[in-house]
Amino acid sequence: MNDRLQSHLPDADMQAAPKALLRAAQRAREVARRTNTPLVVVRDGVLVHEMVGELGDDPLPETSKSLPDEK
Repeated sequence: MNDRLQSHLPDADMQAAPKALLRAAQRAREVARRTNTPLVVVRDGVLVHEMVGELGDDPLPETSKSLPDEK
């Protein structure tokens, strides 16, 4: 695992958290792709809806749309 994704906390549960977050993100991508719904992510502090590609894990940037800030 990438060192920046490795927990340096002594708690055993926290050691497993980075891998669990990666699994959850992968599962969200799979569900979004299967249901043809956008994946909602935060990029550079902006909430965006992005469609997930058929073959890749990463959302397709050309189909993303930014949402206005809600205040």
